Amino acid sequence: MTKAYNSIRQRFDRVGVVLSGLCAAHCLASIVVLSAFGIGGEFLLAPAIHKWGLAIALVVAAVAIGWGALQHRKAGPFVIAMTGLTFMGGALALPHGIHESVLTMIGVGLVSLGHVLNLRCSH
Repeated sequence: MTKAYNSIRQRFDRVGVVLSGLCAAHCLASIVVLSAFGIGGEFLLAPAIHKWGLAIALVVAAVAIGWGALQHRKAGPFVIAMTGLTFMGGALALPHGIHESVLTMIGVGLVSLGHVLNLRCSH
């Protein structure tokens, strides 16, 4: 039964890494598309996308990172991922622009790193 739970948690970690990458791609695409063409702002910069993205990141990180921390008893992945989520949350408080994108990119990078470390600690 423990193997099945580890497999599920590892899948959550992998989903977290993929979602972090998609978030980073969204941020970069928003900057490039808006600055190059000036189109898509109402969709790419919609506040709801960022709020839902953070909510999903919180749930995935809570399950994967929290579960992992309980199993392997290492705080590093948890601390790094929570720091990243804090950066992402802080980015929501800023108006759209380069500062928000930078905070978000730092945040998703840290969350992704937390998931990778969590995977490594479980092996």
